[in-house]
Amino acid sequence: MKSLILKEINAFLGSLLGYLILALFLVALGLIVWVFPQSSVLDYGYADLEPLFTYTPYVFTFLIPALSMRAIAEERRNHTWELLRTSPLSLVQIVIAKYMALLILICIAVLPTLLYFYSVYQLGDPVGNLDQAGFFGSWIGLILLGAVFGAVGIFSSALTTQQVVAFVLGVFLCFVLYFGFSAASDLGLGTWAYWIEELSLSFHYINLSRGVIDSTDIFFYLGMIWLFLGGAVLVLRNK
Repeated sequence: MKSLILKEINAFLGSLLGYLILALFLVALGLIVWVFPQSSVLDYGYADLEPLFTYTPYVFTFLIPALSMRAIAEERRNHTWELLRTSPLSLVQIVIAKYMALLILICIAVLPTLLYFYSVYQLGDPVGNLDQAGFFGSWIGLILLGAVFGAVGIFSSALTTQQVVAFVLGVFLCFVLYFGFSAASDLGLGTWAYWIEELSLSFHYINLSRGVIDSTDIFFYLGMIWLFLGGAVLVLRNK
């Protein structure tokens, strides 16, 4: 599994497309936090990184399916999947190894955002006048959200041999899971509205952004990861 993880990471970082995706992600976040008038911390005048955590899920909806679209689809399209299946790894181990490689890439992409924390920390008056619990709660929530989107991306990549189709499916599923259930709960469904909202990733993400790490929210994210990775295994086994 370690060899497969390193192979996936090297394949991504060994291509210009990989660096381009990461660069676009960081540029987009930089513009949101420091440049755009309605979200810029400098214009806001308050030591807070709420815009970063408000708009990053929108970027994640496109970034992570772009990172994951080739994970399995390319292997099957290039007919290297059969060769991979002859390795001394079970199907579950192959899926988990590819998911772990994707998770490492997501962490690499998110790690530079800690520089924003340091910058706003220093800009506070006095220095350090920043809701640190809220920041790190939101940051953990961001990692967990990326982990769920990564599992969704692996599942989407297992459904098809075309990377573009896997990307579109991943974007659609991530959008529905994060925004769809919240929008459905606002349709006036009575007592069902609360239960539908609890199925939304945004509901649990907002809870974590308050700085309180609740086991309910964490187990919900872990359950979603297990659900989609398990779905990927079942799809590949049936194929």
